[in-house]
Amino acid sequence: MLIIVPPSESKRPPERDGTPVDLDALSFPELRHTRRVVAEALIRTSRSLDAFKRLQVPPSRAPEVAANVHLLELPAMPVLDLYTGPVHDGVNAAGLSAAGAARAEQSLVVNSALWGLLRPADRVPPYRLHVCAHLLGVDDLEPAWREVLPSALAAAAGPSGVILDLRSPANRATGSPAGMGDRTVWLRVDHGPPGQRVGEVISKRLRGAAGHELLESGIDPVDPLELAAVLGARWPARLEPPERPGRAWTLTLSID
Repeated sequence: MLIIVPPSESKRPPERDGTPVDLDALSFPELRHTRRVVAEALIRTSRSLDAFKRLQVPPSRAPEVAANVHLLELPAMPVLDLYTGPVHDGVNAAGLSAAGAARAEQSLVVNSALWGLLRPADRVPPYRLHVCAHLLGVDDLEPAWREVLPSALAAAAGPSGVILDLRSPANRATGSPAGMGDRTVWLRVDHGPPGQRVGEVISKRLRGAAGHELLESGIDPVDPLELAAVLGARWPARLEPPERPGRAWTLTLSID
């Protein structure tokens, strides 16, 4: 089983003291070269006169952009402590049982525009970088990551088991597990009828909660049908087959 979690724009500030990121110690060493290229491009871009435009952030984010310049010097922290957005609130890593946390170490990866893929045990500093940013020397991040992420995700998924992708379409554009569409499930949330629609924050939190539920279930689904059964025991669920061979399944959860 593999659970792919998106990053979040909101992150905890750096600690006052601590060890900076060790690029050579991060999981997925095959991504080392691209990580270094993107990190150095982010530092250069954050120093540039058009940094806000390239990073697609307002001037109110100036402290975060300034911190990017010192990216490789800032104290690092565990991945699941870093991200604070609603998907990660739903995953609620701190609230996992010992067994659930152990399963997360083996089954969960975070897809980052800066680092590519990260395991829960990895330690990285806070940063400001959206996947749609245009970095000096790199420009579009999506094709840069698509060259390396599909094979890395396929290796992480292994030869069997389901792949639950909690990312948005923008994040998925950086790459999906190569050749594993029949095992991959994209999770979406039914926002409800007009006038009763749930907000985007609630939708994201539910996507994360689905990951939490799966980790705590103790079940390792072998295919999308079994995954739908596991999550369908908690929320109303509708599983749709791929539009064409090689594409992912879609599992829609409804707020109950």
